[in-house]
Amino acid sequence: MNSKVSFSAASRDYQAGRYTQSLATLNQLIDTQKDAKTYALLAKNLLQLGFKSDAAKAYGLAADCAPQGAFEFLKIAAKLHLEAGNEDDALLIAMRNLGKAQEDAELAFIIATIYVRRQRRDLLRPFKKILSESMNPDHMRLAALLLSDDLMDETNQQLARNLFRRFPGNLAFRFLYLVCVREFNEFDEANKHRAPIDAALAKGEVDTLRKDNPFYHLHWCGNEDFNRYATIGTQPLDPVRVAYRRGLPHTWSDKIRIGYMSSDLWDGHATMKLLQRVLELHDRNRFEITLFDHTQPEFLEKNVTDRSRWGKIVDTYGLSDAAVLNAVRAQNIDIMVDLKGHTSGSRASSFNQPLAPIQVAWLGFPGSTLNVDLDYVIGDHSVLPDVAKPFYHEKFLRMPESYQPNDPANRPRPKPVTREELGLPEDAFIFASFNGNRKITSEVVDSWCRILKRAPNSVLWLMANTPRNKDNLLQRFQANGVSAKRIIFCPRAPYELHISRQQAADLGIDTFPVNGHTTTSEQLWGGLPVLTMKGTNFASRVSESLLRAIDLPELVADDLQAYEDLAVELALNPGRVADYKSHLKEKRFIAPLFDAERFCHHLEHGYELIIERRKNGLTPDHIDVPALPPRTEPFGSND
Repeated sequence: MNSKVSFSAASRDYQAGRYTQSLATLNQLIDTQKDAKTYALLAKNLLQLGFKSDAAKAYGLAADCAPQGAFEFLKIAAKLHLEAGNEDDALLIAMRNLGKAQEDAELAFIIATIYVRRQRRDLLRPFKKILSESMNPDHMRLAALLLSDDLMDETNQQLARNLFRRFPGNLAFRFLYLVCVREFNEFDEANKHRAPIDAALAKGEVDTLRKDNPFYHLHWCGNEDFNRYATIGTQPLDPVRVAYRRGLPHTWSDKIRIGYMSSDLWDGHATMKLLQRVLELHDRNRFEITLFDHTQPEFLEKNVTDRSRWGKIVDTYGLSDAAVLNAVRAQNIDIMVDLKGHTSGSRASSFNQPLAPIQVAWLGFPGSTLNVDLDYVIGDHSVLPDVAKPFYHEKFLRMPESYQPNDPANRPRPKPVTREELGLPEDAFIFASFNGNRKITSEVVDSWCRILKRAPNSVLWLMANTPRNKDNLLQRFQANGVSAKRIIFCPRAPYELHISRQQAADLGIDTFPVNGHTTTSEQLWGGLPVLTMKGTNFASRVSESLLRAIDLPELVADDLQAYEDLAVELALNPGRVADYKSHLKEKRFIAPLFDAERFCHHLEHGYELIIERRKNGLTPDHIDVPALPPRTEPFGSND
């Protein structure tokens, strides 16, 4: 066969759309003519016929035959491998050309996409700039996802601002910019650039929210209906795939095999300050516990606890979703529990594979884990009331008291402190908020200002992340007529000191629409009563859940006016606050909130109930775990 004629014929067939015929000619030709143009045309035909993996391999062969133009062929091959789901093949090609990735947005996009999925964000810094400067919308969207991860990084802040200034009409970049300004309490900027979003929502344009990050969305929007639309970076759930997973055969054993997945499995993280004791208490005669751990190595280096007490550790750090699937399948897990949801460091998307017959969300994300295949979300009647059911694709597995576990064994106990050693006024009523600064909105500051004006002998004790936060917060207070002398700032402190210093305040005062979560339970553990108000979504109902679990429902105000009125009333009647402090000390080791043993029994019963439904061939449904009888004897001592 004349090779020139054959290649020309194959080219003509390709141009005419006769891909199968062109492919047949090339398959004959390839035995005698192994060159770049032949392999490239072979790849094009394979791609047109839908064989992306084979097309990627053909482009790889073209690169082998064309040293001068190899990079362009390899880049296409890597892109096709990524699209076909062959992440390891794509990454192998990309990493061989790593030196060019900082200057080539397409290659940077391939590497960054894979490492975002695998939560290897430690490797992504070199690619942020090239992606943010690209005119390709996909590249820019990925840059936005990268930039929202570390808000303290000056590079991230500057690039986020630049993206918004370049493309002010791009909703994704507007939302990203708003994340940054909220982080530093830049209230005027936040309100100015949120106004068009509020206007769109007022007209019913809820699709506007689809460009918002699910986690940061909760920091400004307490509307449980609206929360369902913040889905950037996710893909809609496929009901067919969900049904397929639920219908897969499964081999059960005498023990229930629980898998917990998280990147927070080290003793210094807030999640483990809550969860550690429950993991230790799991009944090993009835349950096998496996931790699928993708914690970053630098955090594991700080860990001092024997993690084997928590369960079997399976290292999944940096693995592809396919490799995570293999790791979970190797343990034959019955119930997989995602502890992250849509928070930084999450691998929740890996749950969109058939990891386990039952898949559950718990603890990390205060809401529905949008577009992730989960059967249940663990909550309680406060955070997940019946009115919330229409806004979740997950069914409710409700604990009888609070959904939040707490650790009375490994958490340090508060030690005596004085106001003098903390630099606090002896004769003032001290309101305190140790919540993250991003939770302090302009509406929250305005409410606190009204409280301070009505309670003249009071001050507000705040934790400031940075000098920028401090300056912006002070500016807002002063603009509302509250003297800077009445605002006392403190920095972050070592955990043991923080637990102790809280009791020097009189009353914790909560934020909205996102409450204190771990922060509130720390305050209650430290002996500081917390005032909150009824919320409108999971994130704004957490403090209510915790207060009810320690028998202080009267500190849950019905609305904003009642919240302000009660704050003032308590400031003017410090004897009532003293009674609340005595109550917390008395209830610390008998009320449900810090009773890890009781919580573990309820959780394990919940697991048994959802296993029973699955074994009986029933689809997931809402389940309320019944409460054990109340304790009559303390589980610990204040001594």
